[in-house]
Amino acid sequence: MLPKILHFSYLILLLILNKIHHSNSQPTINKKHTFGYTCNTNTSQYPCQTYVLYRPKPPDYLDLASIADLFNVSRLTISEPSNIANPSFGLNPDQPLFIPISCGCNPVRNQTLKSISFANMTYNIKPADTFYYVSSNHFGNLTTYETTMIVNPTLDIFNLTIGSNAYFPIFCKCPNTTQLRNRVNFLVTYVFQPNDSLSSIASLFRVTRQSIVDVNGDDINPYDTIFVPVSKLVKLNQPPGVPTNQTVVVSTTIDHDHKGVVVGLSVGLGVCVLLLVLVSGLLVYREVDNRKKSKERDFEGIKQGKFGKQGSERRIVKQLEQNLLLADVSDTLDKYKIYEIDELRKATNGFDEKNVIQGSVYKGFIDGKFHVIKKMKWNACEELKILQKVNHGNLVRLEGFSIDPEDASCYLVYEYIENGSLSSWLHENKGKLNWKARLRISIDIANGLQYIHEHTRPQVVHKDIKSSNILLDANMRAKIANFGLARSGCNAITMHIVGTQGYIAPEYLTDGIVSPKMDVFSFGVVLLELLSGREAIDDDGKVLWASAHEIWGYTEDTEKVKKLMEWIDKFLQKESCSVDALTNMMNVAIACVNKDPSKRPSMVDVVYALCKSDDLFYDISGNDFSTSPIRAR
Repeated sequence: MLPKILHFSYLILLLILNKIHHSNSQPTINKKHTFGYTCNTNTSQYPCQTYVLYRPKPPDYLDLASIADLFNVSRLTISEPSNIANPSFGLNPDQPLFIPISCGCNPVRNQTLKSISFANMTYNIKPADTFYYVSSNHFGNLTTYETTMIVNPTLDIFNLTIGSNAYFPIFCKCPNTTQLRNRVNFLVTYVFQPNDSLSSIASLFRVTRQSIVDVNGDDINPYDTIFVPVSKLVKLNQPPGVPTNQTVVVSTTIDHDHKGVVVGLSVGLGVCVLLLVLVSGLLVYREVDNRKKSKERDFEGIKQGKFGKQGSERRIVKQLEQNLLLADVSDTLDKYKIYEIDELRKATNGFDEKNVIQGSVYKGFIDGKFHVIKKMKWNACEELKILQKVNHGNLVRLEGFSIDPEDASCYLVYEYIENGSLSSWLHENKGKLNWKARLRISIDIANGLQYIHEHTRPQVVHKDIKSSNILLDANMRAKIANFGLARSGCNAITMHIVGTQGYIAPEYLTDGIVSPKMDVFSFGVVLLELLSGREAIDDDGKVLWASAHEIWGYTEDTEKVKKLMEWIDKFLQKESCSVDALTNMMNVAIACVNKDPSKRPSMVDVVYALCKSDDLFYDISGNDFSTSPIRAR
């Protein structure tokens, strides 16, 4: 009996220590909704796009790049709604920012709470992290450690593994039917501060105090989460940006007797700074002028054949090409690591064929972990520029790049995704993905496409969605890869048609129209692959989406279901899957592959439709998606 009591006492002590970790920097929080906010998809429109108001904290989150990585979004999607003029500048502590999130009604394994309304953020555990510290410090009390425990049932809160991923649920809500009729487009998540009042918040968002009370009540304490109903975001008054190589200066009070000394010193310092700027400017001008003349001499020497060896000419030309590429991608240098080409050669054993994954894509070992290294020609700048704009958990992450001065090739270094492509699982290892895994994969892909279509400006169109460009990580979660054909902007027309047969949208093939709806079409084909286990085009040259239209053309529902059950993957037939869930995915797929692009759904609609499946009551950690058969119902 005594050992049990001691063990129980030890657990209680650990809970208390976890709660007070870093309490010197955080006030006591008394949240009414400790375990999150329940939701109902029948009364509110889930999922929805909304915003949280976030206040950056020193020392880790005083720039948009780190905050964008924390919330899995791009810097531009924060800077534009937040009225930040220069996204590369630093931020002031507690400077208000609007951060876009995708809010969902998520089922959880909890006896009391069936579903909770939140946006799921993936966070990589670092030394000394606890759920409480990350929730209150990094995420600014936009969630609680209690809710984080609920959505991470497989993680040991007393022994978090450094480098592992945890899911942090950011509280949010979607407008209900009445609010939508009253033109409430967003319920902005806001953390009530100690010096706040309902009137001051109403003034900030330019809404009435009563509208906030109607949604949240009037019993609100410091650090409670509230939801502010707005029709559109207000324009935030932002302080001047802080250059990233400077520190924020905190003003102090100066005694009256010392003001004269300070003024004199300021004038003298100002004169010195002015002289320094003038001298520096002159030196920079001379350096630039010398480099310009040097390049002109190099070109002139090449033209006139003054270099005795071809190798000298080649080195000069390649060095110039390398400089041009670095100039084209200069905007990305603040975000990605630039690898030395010798480092990549060592990582791949000299780009040995044994390290080839496919084509010119290699597996390499750098800094103690595996990476994927993709060799490209120097026009990789377009892909780099697009990847600079995106940052989402369902997109393969770019780590850095390298340029080989010998042949001006560019090497993109990506995170390594352990389980390979969806295509290999469906068509080479047939019968290894259970129904829940396939459903989760479809939602992951849809979330990634929704992000690039809805949260990038201008919109990004991937243009090459196919099962071989969908990669599966260790938890069988899907990530979209290969942005080599991606383009910014939509409704453009091109005469250069590229893509993979069987996935290409009809309007792009015939008229060259580039729009997000072509990604929707390709996604529909991937859904059909998940359902049928068949490839996008068979040995006879017949495309999968055409055969799907044929079996779904029956008017009688009973006949449709019968044909569907004969058509789906034999492995799924053995699982006794829910007919409603299979029919729901088939309906979504058929809508996506409609020949008329105007009749295809948006990815927002697709995510909503797929998330309605009853089979989505799963373990959010992802561990429920094994490749073994699920229990028949």
